[in-house]
Amino acid sequence: MNLFEEIREAVKGLYSLAVGMGVTGRYFVKPEVTVHYPRKTVDNIQTYSGHVELLQGKKNPLESDCIMCGTCERNCPSGCLTVKYEEIVEENPEPEKKKKKTKKMTGLIYDYSYCSLCGQCIENCPVDALGFSNHVYWAEFDRCNITLDLLARLREKLSKSS
Repeated sequence: MNLFEEIREAVKGLYSLAVGMGVTGRYFVKPEVTVHYPRKTVDNIQTYSGHVELLQGKKNPLESDCIMCGTCERNCPSGCLTVKYEEIVEENPEPEKKKKKTKKMTGLIYDYSYCSLCGQCIENCPVDALGFSNHVYWAEFDRCNITLDLLARLREKLSKSS
């Protein structure tokens, strides 16, 4: 290697260093994007997308609009949602008519330890019964504590608000 090649390599390295320091310098003078918890807390929680949550109904605010179709369960790549329901067969007084079958939700089990927060369940819900929560400050030491019944959680939330 001759002298000119060594000088060229040194100048190339200095240029690379200057470009890197320029990028670092620009981010150094910009305002903070992250929050250093617990020294600071989050100001705008409305933009946070936390765990999946069952939303209160648009038609009846005391219930969920979920129709128990199982689309959320089928579209979840992590397999963290389980829809539980029971079929209720209503007897018809007229014998020639069919019995009426209805579904009643008994639970929507959500295992947050498997969830990748991709939003496929929310995106594919035909009645928009699911959404992301704004639950920011949630930490557990045991995986058993992050398996939720979303229906029970919604009922508890609605009973507190009324």
